Amino acid sequence: MKPKAIIVCESTRQIEYVYTKKQLDELATLTVLHPGIVNDLSQGDFSEVEYLFSTWGMLRPSEEEIAKYLPNLKAVFYSAGATDHFVRPFFARNVRVFSAWNANAVPVSEFSLAQILLALKGYYLNSREVHSKGWKGAFRGPGIYNETVALIGDGAIANRLAGMLKNFNLNVIMIPSRPEWRTVSLEEAFKTAFVISNHLPNRDDNIGVINRTHFESMRYGATFINTGRGAQVNEADMIEVFKARPDLTALLDVTFPEPPVEGSELYTLPNIRLSSHIAGSLNNEVVRMSEYMLDEFKRFISGKELRYEVKEEMLITSKS
Repeated sequence: MKPKAIIVCESTRQIEYVYTKKQLDELATLTVLHPGIVNDLSQGDFSEVEYLFSTWGMLRPSEEEIAKYLPNLKAVFYSAGATDHFVRPFFARNVRVFSAWNANAVPVSEFSLAQILLALKGYYLNSREVHSKGWKGAFRGPGIYNETVALIGDGAIANRLAGMLKNFNLNVIMIPSRPEWRTVSLEEAFKTAFVISNHLPNRDDNIGVINRTHFESMRYGATFINTGRGAQVNEADMIEVFKARPDLTALLDVTFPEPPVEGSELYTLPNIRLSSHIAGSLNNEVVRMSEYMLDEFKRFISGKELRYEVKEEMLITSKS
């Protein structure tokens, strides 16, 4: 007998964005799938449901609500990244949770790789100076050979990116998110690397850890990339240093707040480039997340080795 499943989300449109019709049809052949998208667990009988599928916009039922409305739930398959905002009540009910966090690491690492390679060529400063200093006078970077790149963080994105950078003749420094795990300090990374790419996890202890001291120590023509979180950077410090150091470049896909407040110098400084949080999965790329979760579900029901289970020790937020 096929297991019963449900798709839960605040928005039907979000499900249609992440899941293709082909994927939904396949899911309907593998399970007895409840019709439609459920945005209120109290509006139906889901007592026999064993598997729950969702994405961004996942409902956040309490432990009591899970026990009441989903008493036989075995697993959640979340076609998106971080699960911290909803997962603990499911853990309390011994429900297993799977997430496409590794799928979301793919586009971020690809985006960062492209920016790193351009930065090593000196592209960003060169493209500014070619207008003011002329064709021959514009800055040229050290190139993609025997140069140092620092990756701040040691999660899925940073590790995938480090693997991609192995295809080039580069010295890659990994800076773990926990200071006690580091063999190279943040200070040394900013002084040494020609490109510094931030991938710190979204934890309270990472707020404001990248500051004036780090930016002031950067090499001439160096580039700072942020696809982590805006709050991890002291942006006031960054703005002051980058006003004084027009040779530096910052490529910011994230800011705090997001978007920056009206009138912020982040919009106007020529050596700071903003993008509107596009590094992560978007448009065609989001289907990769649902592919990962559909494949994981098939592995789960066939008893194969699982790849993307979320464990409590992986969470980046505290229990409070």
